[in-house]
Amino acid sequence: MTEATYYGTGRRKTSIARVWITPGEGKISINRKDADEYLGRETLKMIIMQPFEVTGTSGQFDVRVNVNGGGSSGQAGAIKHGISRALLRVSDEHRKPLKKAGYLTRDAREVERKKYGQRGARARFQFSKR
Repeated sequence: MTEATYYGTGRRKTSIARVWITPGEGKISINRKDADEYLGRETLKMIIMQPFEVTGTSGQFDVRVNVNGGGSSGQAGAIKHGISRALLRVSDEHRKPLKKAGYLTRDAREVERKKYGQRGARARFQFSKR
């Protein structure tokens, strides 16, 4: 007997997370490491658990994630987005709480590019009259 596997893709900044959830006891592995080992900070662990808390499915699914690109915060956001999308495939009843919490919307904010003749995207080089 094969267990049902649900897939979701999450994106945030330059991070892309491919998320598979299966019915289980709540184990989370990210890039073949335990979530506690991979993420480090407690706030990042809280971020990836938010979709389960909103839908009331904490500890009901095992999560397997492949994530690359960006930093730790962007990766945590991408994982959260991917878990939310995967939970939609589990049941349509999850849509309303996830949508209300704003977890289904892809955060479109990206880093603005550096412009030539300037120090950064908006910052200018220091001006001197002499």
